[in-house]
Amino acid sequence: MTPAINLLKKYGIAHSVLSYHHDAAAESYGGEAVQQLGLDPAQVFKTLLASTETHELLVAIVPVSGTLDLKALAAAAGCRKCEMANAEVAQRATGYLVGGISPLGQKKKHRTFLDTSARALPVLHVSAGRRGLEVALAPADLLQLTGGCHAAIGKAR
Repeated sequence: MTPAINLLKKYGIAHSVLSYHHDAAAESYGGEAVQQLGLDPAQVFKTLLASTETHELLVAIVPVSGTLDLKALAAAAGCRKCEMANAEVAQRATGYLVGGISPLGQKKKHRTFLDTSARALPVLHVSAGRRGLEVALAPADLLQLTGGCHAAIGKAR
């Protein structure tokens, strides 16, 4: 069990856990999940951490089929600018390894933003807290557990 799965169970949130064998040579963790599990890339989301000019960490959840728009994230967070957080900082702040960072059950609570594309989905998939482990849940449940909000922070590749 991971902290993410434990959190879902603690609050009785409907979810399903999907696992696959993680290939260390995979170029994209999210892309690997899509391919290995046969999922729609628009329904699989990656969890990224960004740092503001005041060094506040923000959690951004965007589809693996696109990228994070840092300017849009800064605007949503009400700050001037933000940049991707260093991998070591992200791992220390969340308690998860890069490639397995879940928006759920992180060591510290950070402001969380879920791309607006999730509004149209009955279910989305995010990392369950380990490489090779995904969890499917309703976007509203994800926002409830993280205290997050929707924001137009994703952009197509």
